[in-house]
Amino acid sequence: MDSLSAEQKQEYATSFAALALYDGGAEVTSEQIKTLLDATNNEVEGYYPIIFANFLADPTKIATLITTPGGTGGGGGGGGAAGGDDAAEEEKEEVKKEEEEEMDLGGGGMSMFGEEEGAGGGDY
Repeated sequence: MDSLSAEQKQEYATSFAALALYDGGAEVTSEQIKTLLDATNNEVEGYYPIIFANFLADPTKIATLITTPGGTGGGGGGGGAAGGDDAAEEEKEEVKKEEEEEMDLGGGGMSMFGEEEGAGGGDY
Protein backbone atom coordinates (compact mmCIF):
# COMPACT_ATOMS: atom_id res chain seq x y z
CA MET A 1 0.00 0.00 0.00
CA ASP A 2 2.95 2.30 0.51
CA SER A 3 3.60 2.43 -3.23
CA LEU A 4 0.10 3.74 -3.96
CA SER A 5 -0.63 7.42 -4.42
CA ALA A 6 -3.08 9.20 -2.12
CA GLU A 7 -5.67 9.21 -4.91
CA GLN A 8 -5.30 5.47 -5.46
CA LYS A 9 -5.71 4.79 -1.73
CA GLN A 10 -8.87 6.92 -1.68
CA GLU A 11 -10.26 5.07 -4.70
CA TYR A 12 -9.52 1.70 -3.07
CA ALA A 13 -11.12 2.73 0.21
CA THR A 14 -14.23 3.97 -1.58
CA SER A 15 -14.39 0.83 -3.73
CA PHE A 16 -14.12 -1.43 -0.72
CA ALA A 17 -16.79 0.56 1.12
CA ALA A 18 -19.16 0.19 -1.84
CA LEU A 19 -18.42 -3.55 -2.05
CA ALA A 20 -19.00 -3.96 1.69
CA LEU A 21 -22.37 -2.23 1.40
CA TYR A 22 -23.33 -4.40 -1.56
CA ASP A 23 -22.19 -7.56 0.20
CA GLY A 24 -24.17 -6.61 3.30
CA GLY A 25 -27.30 -6.05 1.24
CA ALA A 26 -27.37 -2.32 2.03
CA GLU A 27 -28.23 0.37 -0.48
CA VAL A 28 -25.13 1.85 -2.09
CA THR A 29 -25.53 5.61 -1.68
CA SER A 30 -22.98 8.36 -1.24
CA GLU A 31 -24.21 8.87 2.32
CA GLN A 32 -23.80 5.17 3.16
CA ILE A 33 -20.33 5.08 1.58
CA LYS A 34 -19.30 8.21 3.50
CA THR A 35 -20.65 6.78 6.77
CA LEU A 36 -18.72 3.53 6.28
CA LEU A 37 -15.53 5.41 5.37
CA ASP A 38 -15.87 7.59 8.48
CA ALA A 39 -16.47 4.51 10.66
CA THR A 40 -13.27 2.92 9.35
CA ASN A 41 -11.22 6.13 9.74
CA ASN A 42 -10.67 6.57 6.01
CA GLU A 43 -10.53 10.13 4.74
CA VAL A 44 -11.35 10.65 1.07
CA GLU A 45 -12.19 13.63 -1.08
CA GLY A 46 -15.91 14.41 -0.97
CA TYR A 47 -16.46 13.61 -4.63
CA TYR A 48 -15.36 9.95 -4.41
CA PRO A 49 -18.47 8.66 -2.58
CA ILE A 50 -20.70 10.62 -4.97
CA ILE A 51 -19.01 9.29 -8.11
CA PHE A 52 -18.98 5.70 -6.88
CA ALA A 53 -22.58 5.84 -5.65
CA ASN A 54 -23.79 7.26 -8.96
CA PHE A 55 -22.00 4.56 -10.91
CA LEU A 56 -22.81 1.66 -8.57
CA ALA A 57 -26.32 2.53 -7.36
CA ASP A 58 -27.82 -0.39 -9.28
CA PRO A 59 -26.91 -3.70 -7.57
CA THR A 60 -26.86 -5.49 -10.93
CA LYS A 61 -24.07 -3.16 -12.04
CA ILE A 62 -21.91 -4.26 -9.11
CA ALA A 63 -22.75 -7.91 -9.72
CA THR A 64 -21.73 -7.54 -13.36
CA LEU A 65 -18.43 -5.92 -12.41
CA ILE A 66 -17.69 -8.65 -9.90
CA THR A 67 -18.50 -11.53 -12.24
CA THR A 68 -16.83 -10.13 -15.35
CA PRO A 69 -13.15 -11.06 -15.39
CA GLY A 70 -10.55 -8.61 -16.56
CA GLY A 71 -11.50 -5.23 -17.84
CA THR A 72 -13.04 -3.88 -20.91
CA GLY A 73 -10.02 -4.99 -22.86
CA GLY A 74 -8.79 -3.50 -26.06
CA GLY A 75 -10.43 -3.07 -29.40
CA GLY A 76 -10.52 -6.03 -31.70
CA GLY A 77 -13.48 -8.08 -32.67
CA GLY A 78 -15.05 -7.34 -36.01
CA GLY A 79 -18.74 -7.51 -36.71
CA GLY A 80 -20.96 -9.93 -34.85
CA ALA A 81 -21.11 -13.51 -36.02
CA ALA A 82 -24.33 -14.94 -37.38
CA GLY A 83 -24.13 -18.00 -35.17
CA GLY A 84 -21.90 -20.12 -32.99
CA ASP A 85 -21.09 -22.50 -35.85
CA ASP A 86 -19.02 -19.86 -37.65
CA ALA A 87 -16.81 -19.33 -34.62
CA ALA A 88 -16.31 -23.08 -34.23
CA GLU A 89 -15.36 -23.45 -37.91
CA GLU A 90 -12.89 -20.57 -37.68
CA GLU A 91 -11.30 -22.15 -34.63
CA LYS A 92 -10.94 -25.50 -36.43
CA GLU A 93 -9.35 -23.77 -39.44
CA GLU A 94 -6.97 -21.91 -37.15
CA VAL A 95 -5.90 -25.14 -35.45
CA LYS A 96 -5.29 -26.76 -38.85
CA LYS A 97 -3.16 -23.80 -39.97
CA GLU A 98 -1.10 -23.99 -36.78
CA GLU A 99 -0.54 -27.71 -37.31
CA GLU A 100 0.57 -27.11 -40.91
CA GLU A 101 2.97 -24.38 -39.78
CA GLU A 102 4.47 -26.71 -37.19
CA MET A 103 4.98 -29.36 -39.84
CA ASP A 104 6.64 -26.84 -42.17
CA LEU A 105 9.14 -25.90 -39.47
CA GLY A 106 10.86 -29.22 -39.88
CA GLY A 107 14.14 -29.47 -41.73
CA GLY A 108 13.58 -27.58 -45.00
CA GLY A 109 17.04 -28.58 -46.21
CA MET A 110 18.75 -25.48 -44.80
CA SER A 111 20.39 -24.86 -41.46
CA MET A 112 19.74 -21.68 -39.57
CA PHE A 113 23.00 -20.25 -40.96
CA GLY A 114 21.97 -20.59 -44.60
CA GLU A 115 23.99 -23.64 -45.53
CA GLU A 116 22.53 -26.96 -46.47
CA GLU A 117 22.08 -29.39 -43.65
CA GLY A 118 24.69 -32.10 -43.49
CA ALA A 119 27.19 -30.00 -45.49
CA GLY A 120 29.69 -30.42 -42.68
CA GLY A 121 31.13 -26.94 -42.79
CA GLY A 122 30.35 -26.10 -39.19
CA ASP A 123 32.75 -25.69 -36.30
CA TYR A 124 30.65 -27.88 -34.02
